Parts: sequence; structure tokens; C-alpha cells
Amino acid sequence: MRRIGIDVGGTNTDAVLIQDDFVVAGVKTPTTEDVTSGILQALKDLVSGMDEGPGHVDAVMIGTTHFTNAVIQRRDLKPVAAVRIGLPASASLPPFVDWPDDLARIVRGRVFMIEGGHEYDGRPLVDFDADEMRKAAREIADSGITSVGIASIFSPLTAECEEAAGEIVRQECPGVAITLSHDLGRIGLLERENATLLNACIIDLARKTTSAFTRALGQSGIEAPLYMTQNDGTVMRAEFAAEFPIYSFASGPTNSMRGAAFLTGLNDGIVIDVGGTTTDVGVLQAGFPREANNVVEIGGVRTLFRMPDLLSVGLGGGSVVQVDGSSIGPISVGHRITTEALVFGGDTLTATDVAAAAGLIKFGDTTAVESLESSIQDSAISRIAEMVDEAVDRMKVDANPVPLIAVGGAAFLVPDQLPGISEVIQVEHRGVANAVGAAIAQVSGEVDQVFTGMGRAASIEAATELAKKRTVLAGADSETLSVVEVEDLPLSYVPGDALRVRVRVVGDTAPN
Repeated sequence: MRRIGIDVGGTNTDAVLIQDDFVVAGVKTPTTEDVTSGILQALKDLVSGMDEGPGHVDAVMIGTTHFTNAVIQRRDLKPVAAVRIGLPASASLPPFVDWPDDLARIVRGRVFMIEGGHEYDGRPLVDFDADEMRKAAREIADSGITSVGIASIFSPLTAECEEAAGEIVRQECPGVAITLSHDLGRIGLLERENATLLNACIIDLARKTTSAFTRALGQSGIEAPLYMTQNDGTVMRAEFAAEFPIYSFASGPTNSMRGAAFLTGLNDGIVIDVGGTTTDVGVLQAGFPREANNVVEIGGVRTLFRMPDLLSVGLGGGSVVQVDGSSIGPISVGHRITTEALVFGGDTLTATDVAAAAGLIKFGDTTAVESLESSIQDSAISRIAEMVDEAVDRMKVDANPVPLIAVGGAAFLVPDQLPGISEVIQVEHRGVANAVGAAIAQVSGEVDQVFTGMGRAASIEAATELAKKRTVLAGADSETLSVVEVEDLPLSYVPGDALRVRVRVVGDTAPN
């Protein structure tokens, strides 16, 4: 089995070739403005060292921050028609009510409130108003809006209202992209609706981006299925990612954590990923990132959406160091480090310069930092150690010593010893751990749904079967599926023996 993993970061695009669980080669190229040409260059560099040529690749996995950055930077977003099914309830808090004004102005196209939805126990709130929905669909067609997000009250319990609304929109607006909130899961109307609308506003960008990635593969002479990484450490087929790009949010740090687990053989511990601008700290549990339990904001928008539990701090190889060494970051020279850092002939003191002066690394022209006073070195190194220690300590759940895996291009900034850490592990290929994590990823499917009147065993079985179907749909081989997480929660004071069940299934990528 030969796989190529690619991770597109803000500074560099990393690519690795993995064969039979061994890293054969790895390359780093600068990330380009159009993203795809940087990927193409990375693939060319990687392919040039392959003896058997590019045709002998089984799969290509790409992780990118392209979609997340689009929301954060307010670019390449399309206006969305928001359909809320829930009247007469929920009228006081319409769609986009809690969005930042600047983002809402871009994404808010038309808003429609329709009668329908369900109670917590599955009973209809009121009958779904199909006539009003058809009228709304015709208005959407006349408006020229090309993307629609549909959310109904308690649709993760029963999706019939959303599916009926989606069918009406397809009939009246051929070719319009439709996102249904129950496909993104989780209870909580506003947060689920927000995730739906975010997904809808970047579908056009996602389709163009995945098409560009596919063309880049073709130009490289690689004939292999393309997968995109998700934020739970797994992958999905490119055509699936084109419809659900929100699943890739925060996939970069997740790839690093999965790569760290692969490179060390450890399934549990803490991972610190030190890049050029920021440091991300997360916890590995059973080889996958620990998931955040709280509401997550994406570009200022609240979503109840699966995301890795991460802590980011402004420390990286390009972090600017004050002249006395007492303060480091959060300002960074970023991708300009090769021209602005002292060891590369620049005039800005960075964390990389301090590390070179202190003998932690041999990087660039070390003679440029020979005159850096030892007191400044000591002060800066001490401050870096404090920042790392504080970040790691905040992510620990108890006082027991645990291993810390250091990855990323600036992993040399992590001290060899830290309080509460059993050992600090730095491994080969740590600089491209993110691409390694992409290359080794499996496919996953998840269900988070409320079941009533079935009993615990039957509810878990039903959720598991649904999760398996979603995993296969995302590109997994049905013969390799395994359940990695099951969580059930009885819902008190709700009639019908209601049980909330969350199941996650993973599997290997299906043969080409």
C-alpha cells in the first residue's frame, strides 16, 4: 500500500510518501497564493524521487486550511438562503441572529421561516407547510441564490421535514446546492443551523478547490483516488468533501496529532505541534484527538460541531523576540522567516535565531547570532519553556506524568524536560507529521441522534448501522469497519424512553 499525504499550511505545503507503514520520502515547499500550484510543486518534488513512477500510488490524502481561512478572512463566500422549519416556535431568534455583522452581511441572502418541525420525543410540532416551502423555493430560484441551508427543529431525531423541504427545493431550483442540518448532526437548533449555513456558504469554493486538487493530481501523472482530511483525524472522498467542507475545519492540527501517534507508536499522550506562527497542544486518546465538549466558534459563529480539543498559543519558529528576550510573540514573521530572521540575513530577532544562538539547532548562518548576549538567550529560552509548560499543563486532565510528543517545523523549541511529563519525544520526520497524519488516515462516519421507544441495545444497534452506512458513503471499505466510540445518554423527563446515542465508526479506504 502506497499513499501520499499532503498538508497545506499557511507557510509550507508538506508532502510525504508512505509505503507499508514506513515513511519513504518527505518534501516541503512554500504554500502559494492559489494553493494548488504549491500542491503541484510538492507532488512533482515527491514524484521525482519515486523509482516506480507516479502510477503506483493507491491513494492521495490532502489536508487544507483553505475553507477555514475563507470564513475567518471573509473571502470567497456565497450568499445563502436560510430555511428554518419550526414555526410557530423559534420565531424570536431567526437565522444569523448571533453572527458577527460583517460575516452576516456577506452570507445572509434570504431567510424563510416555515411551519413544521418535531418535539423532542418525535411527535410533529405542527404539520409541515409544503405549500409555503414551495413558495419560498420559487423565491429562491428568482433571487439567483445558488446555495440553500435547511434546518428543522429536532431533525437529528427525525429528518422528514428537512428531506421534504430539500426535495421541493430540488424541484423548483435545479442545480442549487442544498445542505440539510441533520447531515451535520447534533442537538441544538441555533448551533446546528449555524454549521449548516457555514457549510452552505463555502460549497462553491469547496467544489472549485477539490476540482483543482484533482487536476493537480492529473498533471502530476498520479492516477489514484483523492481524499480530504477531516477534523476528527480521518478522511472523506473528495466528492463528499465538496458537499461537506465544514468537516475539514481544524484538520491541520488533527493531522499532526495522528501523525505523531503513527511516528511514535503511542496511542495516548499529549502532542505539541510547533509551527512558524503558533503552537497547538492537544491530547491523544486511543490514537485520535480528544474531542472538545464545549461550543466551538468558527469565525465568530457558535457551532455545536465536532472539533478537536486544542489550545493554541502565539509561539512559533518565526515568533518575534523582544530585544531583551523577555517577550516572545504572538507577532510572527511567518513565511517571511527565510528573509527576515537574523540567520537568513534579515534584521528581526526570532525564536529560531535564539535557538540557533543557544546551539539547539544548526540553521542558516549561525555566525549572524554569535554576538547575541547570553543573558538575552537565557531569558528567551526560559520564556519559551514557560509558555510551553503552561500550555501543556492546561491540557492535562490529572497530575499523573504523561509522554509529550513534539512535532512541527519548530519542535526544537520544546524543552527536553517539563514538569508532569514523563518524557519528551522528538522523532524523525516530525517536521512533516501533519502530512504523515493525512497519509495514514482512515475513513469515518458518525451518528449523534436521539432514539425513542427502542430500548438501549436496539438504539445503539440502530445508531451503529447508520454510522456504518455513512462511513461507507464517505469512501470506506465495508469489510474493514470497526466501531471506535459509543456514547449513550438517557434523557430525563422526556417521554418515550428517549436515549441520545453517539457512535463513531472507522474503516480503511475502499480499493480503487
